[in-house]
Formats: sequence, C-alpha cells, structure tokens
Amino acid sequence: MRGSVYYQASQLVLQVFVEGAKKEDRVNPNHPHYQMVASYKTMESYKNVWENFFNYLKEHWNIKDFEKIESEHIQAYMEYKVEYYPSKQYLEKISAALGKLEIALTKFSKNVSKHEREYDFSIRQTILDNARDFKLVANNYHNRAYNHPELLISNLKEPLHQLAASIQLEGGARIEGVALIKYEQLKGRKIDLVPNKEVGIITTKEKGGKVGDVLITLNTYRKLKNYLEEFKVFKINRQAYYNDIKQAAISSNENPEASHGLRWNFAKRRMFEYGKAGYTYEECLLEVSNEMKHNRASITQHYLV
Repeated sequence: MRGSVYYQASQLVLQVFVEGAKKEDRVNPNHPHYQMVASYKTMESYKNVWENFFNYLKEHWNIKDFEKIESEHIQAYMEYKVEYYPSKQYLEKISAALGKLEIALTKFSKNVSKHEREYDFSIRQTILDNARDFKLVANNYHNRAYNHPELLISNLKEPLHQLAASIQLEGGARIEGVALIKYEQLKGRKIDLVPNKEVGIITTKEKGGKVGDVLITLNTYRKLKNYLEEFKVFKINRQAYYNDIKQAAISSNENPEASHGLRWNFAKRRMFEYGKAGYTYEECLLEVSNEMKHNRASITQHYLV
C-alpha cells in the first residue's frame, strides 16, 4: 500500500467501518458486517491509534507500507507503550485498536491488495494480560525499582533467567535485548571510564531496531560467553521469565514489577555513577538515556522517582 500515514489509515478504515451496523450482525460470522465498527467515535479513536502506530513504524522500523506489519512490530509497540506506564484504560484501547487493525489489514489484503494474507496480532493480548498481572498499568505512578534486586535474581528458579535478569540489571537492557542473544553479539571487554572498571560488552537491538552496547560485569559476561560457546544461542521464553520473576519477587518480599523494574534499578545506579564521575545533572540524564536506548534525555527522569 502506498501513501501517507493518514491516507493508508483512511483506506483501512473503509474495510471495517459501517456506521450504524447492528450488534447482532457484527457478532454473526455469516453476516457481511461481522467484526465491523459501527460507531463513528470508536472508529475515530481506533484511527488515531493506527496513525500513532504507523508514525512509530516509520520512525523506528522504516516501514512505510503498512501491509508489511508483522507480529513483532505489534509486540515492540505494545512494550514501548508499557514502558511509559500507561493507564490500564489507555493500554486496553491500544490493544483493541490493534486488534481491529488486524481485521482491517486482512480484509484489505483480500478485497483490494494483490497480496492476500492473514495477519495475527494476538501477541497484543498477551502483553496486555501481562501488564495487568504485573501491575505495569495503573491509575497512579510509583517507583518500580526493586529494593533488593540481587536477592530477587538469586531467587529465580531458572539459571537462564538469572543470567537474563543480571544483564538487565547491570546493563539496562529491555526484555527484547535479553530474550535472544547470539554469539556474534559478544563484543569483548573494555574499561568503562565512568566507574573506571573493566566490563563486558554485548550489542543488542531494541525498541524498533535501535542498536547499542550493553555493559555488564565480567562475571556475567563470562557466564554468557560460556553458554554461547556451547549452545550458540541464548534464548528464553518470555512468559516463563515473567512468571519466574513474579514468584521470585514474592519470595523476596518485593512488589512484582516484572523485568522492567530492573531497568529502573539500572537507571538509578548509573545516574549515581555519572554524577560521582563529575558529570552535570543534565549530562547524566543524556548519557543514561543513550545507554537505555531512549531518544530524549528527559525520559531518564521517569526512572528517578
């Protein structure tokens, strides 16, 4: 599909909007109005989400033809939104809008496009459910850093989960940065001039393809390298990882904040290290923001509550 973000969104609206369509028809798989949107207000709300999502895809993934959307893009966008601690209602609206986008794209590929295909955006519901379960959405804002992150990690049952959590705590990586790591991502060692100590380097791709280094302790780096030398690929199941962290948090008398709470711990520690090294507050914000693969320095303040 060609055209601007707004044109493509409008074309997809035509696939799912029938003003005033009856509810009984919209839930009847045998009716032409099945899965359609009948309310102009609801459709406008969904279209706004689509346009924001499409702009995100252009900026972070360089995708301009939205027929090329895959499940991984849905997952990245939902996790991107969760990171900024949205209200439950807002995340539910995004999930519903992306669900309707799945239907619109499937209909468009069948009715208009030359490339008929089925889309599966079910990952959106998984992420929404996890966000609810782990209280990543709420009506109030709170500090999500763990009080004793090392204890929490030691209480994880799976050794691979302990290693993934250590990488997140020490290097500030997102979940997508530790869910799959290949041997070629290991980049050796260097002296981290901020605390003036030797660290291991992993290159990860996160948040819409943004590439950058993750600095971890030599002990964690050795464990990861040893594993990769034997198995070539480090891979964890996200759902199992989420569940293990939840149980470990309970065992550690912590509020379950999922793995993202470890990034909060990283941000606080790293701000302190930069400050101790003589950086100004503004410089600290910028450096930590870059290490966490954010676009703006001010985002770091989000973690300093």
